[in-house]
Amino acid sequence: MTELLGNLLLGLSVSLSPDNLLLCFGGALIGTLIGVLPGLGPTATVAMLLPLTFHLPPVGALIMLAGIFYGSQYGGSATAILVNLPGESSSVVTCLDGHAMARQGRAGVALATAALASLFAGIVTTILIAVAGPPLAGVALAFGPAEYVSLMLLGLIGAVTLAHGSVVKAIAMILLGLLLSMVGTDVNSGDTRFTFGLPQLYDGIDFVPLAMGLFGLAEIIASLEQTGGAGRTTAPIASLWPKREDIRQAWPATVRGTVMGALLGILPGGGATLGSFAAYSLEKKLARRPERFGQGAIEGVAAPEAANNAASQACFIPMLSLGIPPNAIMALMIGAMTIHGITPGPQIMAKQPELFWGMIASMLIGNVILVILNLPMIGLWVRLLKVPYGYLFPAILVFCCIGTYTLNNSAFNVLLMAMFGVLGYVLRKLDCEPAPLMLGFVLGPLLEENLGRALLLSGGDPTVFATRPISGSLLAAAALLLILMVMPSVRRRRDEAFKDE
Repeated sequence: MTELLGNLLLGLSVSLSPDNLLLCFGGALIGTLIGVLPGLGPTATVAMLLPLTFHLPPVGALIMLAGIFYGSQYGGSATAILVNLPGESSSVVTCLDGHAMARQGRAGVALATAALASLFAGIVTTILIAVAGPPLAGVALAFGPAEYVSLMLLGLIGAVTLAHGSVVKAIAMILLGLLLSMVGTDVNSGDTRFTFGLPQLYDGIDFVPLAMGLFGLAEIIASLEQTGGAGRTTAPIASLWPKREDIRQAWPATVRGTVMGALLGILPGGGATLGSFAAYSLEKKLARRPERFGQGAIEGVAAPEAANNAASQACFIPMLSLGIPPNAIMALMIGAMTIHGITPGPQIMAKQPELFWGMIASMLIGNVILVILNLPMIGLWVRLLKVPYGYLFPAILVFCCIGTYTLNNSAFNVLLMAMFGVLGYVLRKLDCEPAPLMLGFVLGPLLEENLGRALLLSGGDPTVFATRPISGSLLAAAALLLILMVMPSVRRRRDEAFKDE
């Protein structure tokens, strides 16, 4: 314990230096301002701003990039709550209850809850990284391709609980998401699949036009249809801050979301996405009145936001301690470290303790700065909802088109966004939820890749998924969950829970 405290004090002395503190503040501010723009998630934001750090000292560069990362994530959550546009895949779940709260005049409460839940998760996960980083990274190494396949299957089946109504429709949405994720070039054979001869689809479908269409454009079309062009009226803003009852409902969900996100965040791939979906599913399972979810339940904001932030910071564990980037953002961070002549891995703690512990301590400071920055701005964001819809929806459309176009400077992506907007509208008419589709789309490539690896390593033996202990346990849990979902008694109770929606 004495050694841990000494290391944390070393880190604080590094991160609280005037230069590093200014870089942390600047990164959080820039990340938030850019992250609010639809279509620019954390990965795109960090990639665009990476050149800004090339001429900075190594520690300052990493601290600034981490601040940009946190800020852009919160910015994506703000657009998900205010205008139903998820900035990234892990913010998709926040749309379900966050935007419903905004329509009820509780946008300020939702934004404050997201910020405070993220702060709690960030502090807890940072302490976890300091205490148990290397051992937890070892846990991630115990997961081979077979275990990842089983974990993702469990996550996909668990996503059925996100959807209202028919279990069959929810499973169909997951399968549609998996099929959409297969569009493009097969990494193993090099053959193109489902591209219809269009070169623009050779690299697959991007997340941004799909999310913008299914959530943003579909919401605009449905709103204009139902209100004759006037747009849905939001209730008067009752409060900008959570009340005591809101806090009582949100804090247990925040704790559970933090634990779920931290556990799943160290795994490569969609840790933050899977964590936010899993946390939401867990809250819905535990709720006495699951019919509240999707209608503005504050737990539906607190749990996924806590899980999202916890998972995002937990992914620093394998990156710093093992040199293994679990996702695209951590790959960019490793690229920045390499540019500065730093080799991430087990030796970094011993050879460069100032960098390692300064980075960890900056996470604590960065999360506090993010809340100090954004809580006073809640009133500003909420004022967006008071803009007449006749002005607001064209502006949203313009931002969506700009964000989608600048992704690859491709007008084809804008056309795709429009097509998915129509698809999202049709799915709403058919009472099909888009959230399971998005999870299937995000996890599809990872599932296919790990399925191929597992079968390659086992010589084509499919029993490897059942014979490996961790994989077999996860598959058994997935099978049990699916059986429970299709049992008549369970299905009847589930339908009764949603009868008021």
